[in-house]
Amino acid sequence: MSSRQLKNNLKMYRAKHGFTQESLAEKVFVARKTINVIEAGNYSPSVVLALAIAEALDEPVETIFYLD
Repeated sequence: MSSRQLKNNLKMYRAKHGFTQESLAEKVFVARKTINVIEAGNYSPSVVLALAIAEALDEPVETIFYLD
């Protein structure tokens, strides 16, 4: 079985909706650094956090996060 990684388009969708890392972090109750490391691909969010981010951006979770 090959290992698959969670990838994301968070930076693009965050910018599309006019959020800074800080403002999105506040909306989903995490630190700005958490958004930063998710965008950099250095951290995979929990399902709860991924869903909260998608809801905050009013986008389907699968458009922001996907398996590669």
